[in-house]
Amino acid sequence: MLKKFVITTALALTMSLSAYAQSPRTGGTIRFTAPYGSSFANLDIHTSNRAQDEIWAKAIHRALYNWDANANKPVLDLAKEVKVSGDGQVYTFKLRDDAYFHNGRKMTADDVIWTYTRLMDGKKAYPGARYVRIIKGAIDVEKGQAKEISGLKKIDDFTLEMTLTEKLDPAFNFYASLTAIYPADEAAKESFATKPIGLGPFKFVEYVPGSRLVAERWDKFYQQGKPYADKVTVAIMGEAAARDVAFRNQEIDASILGPTQYVAYKADPELSKGLLEVAEVYTRVTGFNPNFKPFADKRVRQAINYAIDSDLIIKRLLKDKAFRATSWLPVSSPAYDKDLKAYPYDLEKAKKLLAEAGYADGFEFEWTATSNESWGIPIVEAAIPMLEKVGIKVKIKPVEGTVLSEVARNGDYQAFNWSLTSGPDPLTTLKCFHSATPQSACNYTQFKNAEFDKLIDEASATDDQAKRLENLKKANAILREEVPMWWFNYNKAVLAYQPWLKGLQPNATELAIQNYEDMWVDASSPAAK
Repeated sequence: MLKKFVITTALALTMSLSAYAQSPRTGGTIRFTAPYGSSFANLDIHTSNRAQDEIWAKAIHRALYNWDANANKPVLDLAKEVKVSGDGQVYTFKLRDDAYFHNGRKMTADDVIWTYTRLMDGKKAYPGARYVRIIKGAIDVEKGQAKEISGLKKIDDFTLEMTLTEKLDPAFNFYASLTAIYPADEAAKESFATKPIGLGPFKFVEYVPGSRLVAERWDKFYQQGKPYADKVTVAIMGEAAARDVAFRNQEIDASILGPTQYVAYKADPELSKGLLEVAEVYTRVTGFNPNFKPFADKRVRQAINYAIDSDLIIKRLLKDKAFRATSWLPVSSPAYDKDLKAYPYDLEKAKKLLAEAGYADGFEFEWTATSNESWGIPIVEAAIPMLEKVGIKVKIKPVEGTVLSEVARNGDYQAFNWSLTSGPDPLTTLKCFHSATPQSACNYTQFKNAEFDKLIDEASATDDQAKRLENLKKANAILREEVPMWWFNYNKAVLAYQPWLKGLQPNATELAIQNYEDMWVDASSPAAK
C-alpha cells in the first residue's frame, strides 16, 4: 500500500514538473471547480474548516506559511526568514515588506497579531483556534481571561516574535487558509463578510451563491511575475454528473473525480491522459457521539467496525479509489504503522461484543451524512444491511456540507460521516483527540484517554524524533483500540485536467486546493483570452 503511494506521488510529481518545462503563458482564465457541496459556507474563511471553502480562499488569501506540494512540506510565505531560539520555543519572523492587501495597504505585524487574536475569540469558536493555541497566552484570550495573546510581540512593523507553549514547528499550524492573515482595519467591518480583502494572487470580484466565485489578477502580488492568469473562476459543482458534463464540454479546466467517473475516465483513451492521482492525508470516518448511550461503550463501537465489510464497500462502491484505514493516521503519514491491522469483517465477533455490552437485540441510531458519493449517504446505505445482520438499525439524517461542519463541532449528532484531515503532521492531527482539545476545534467525538494524552504530551516535549514517532504510533494504536470512529478509508484523490491547463500541483493535503498563481493556460484553452 505504501509502495503504491510512493509510485503515485512520483508520477504526480513528474506530471507537475513537466508542466514547467514550457514557458508559462500570461493571460486567460483558470476555470476551477468546488466539488464538495452546493454552496460555500460564506466569504469569511476563518469560519469554515471545509476544503470546499479553502478552494476559493487560496485565490484571495494567504497565511504565514504555504504548502509546497512538490516538496511535500510547509514553507515560509508571508515572512522572508525566521530565527528560532535555542529552546525551540521562540520564533522571530522577518515579515515580507512587499505583501499588499487588495485595498493597497502593506501587511504589517499588527495584522498578524490581530488575526490570531480574532481566531481565539472563545464566543465565536473559530476552527482555526486549534492551531493558534500553540502560542503562549492564546488560551487565556479564548477563555476571556486576557485581551491580548502574550506570546505575540511586535518588534517593529515587519518583525514579529512568537513564543510557543511547547517545542514544535509552527509551520504545520499556520499554512491553511483557516489562519489566513486579514487586514485589521477592514476585517472588522461588516462589508468584509461579503467583499473579502486578502493578500493572495487574485482579488475578489463577485460571488453568486450556489453558482460561482470570480477573482481577478492582483498586480501587486509579492511573487514577481505572478499570477500568470488574468482571472480565476471557481464554479460550485457538488454533483459529479454536472462536473462530468461540464468537463467533457470543455466548460471547466479541472474536475475532482468520484469513483464512477474515475473508472470511466481511466478507460477513455483521451481523458485518461489528463489524470493526476495523489494519496491524500484524509481519513474517511464515522464519528460516534459518546453522549448517545450505546456509543459510550467501547465494545459497541468495536462491534460496528467488525460488522461493516469495509473492503467490500471500497471495492464495489469506491472502485478501489481509496486505501483501507487501520486507524486515524493515513499511509502517507511518517507515523503510519504498517503493522497495524484493520478491523476484519467478523459478524460473530460483532454479535458477541454487542451481547457483552447489553445490546444482544441491537439498537437504533441516527446517522448524519451528506450526499457525497465517496463518504456520504451512499456509504451509509451500503453499511445499513450489514449492521442489520447484528440487530443494529439506522435512520439516515441527510444534511448539506455546510451543515455537517456545524453538526460535528456542536455535537448535534448520534453518528456522522465525514472526510477529515489526518495530516500532514501526525503530532498536530493526533492532538485532535487530546482531552484538552475542545469539540468545537476538532475533537468531535469528545475523546478522552489518559494514556493517549500522556503519549501526545511526551511526543510534544521530546527532541528525539525516533521517540516522538514511537509515541505517535502508540497513540494511533490506542485510537484503533478505542475506536471513537469507524475507521473506513484513506482517500486516493483523482483530478482530471484539460490538456491546456498547466502548473497543477500534487497537493496531498487536498488535491482540490491549488496555488493558482503557479497555474496557467496555453493558447488552446477556450478561455485563453
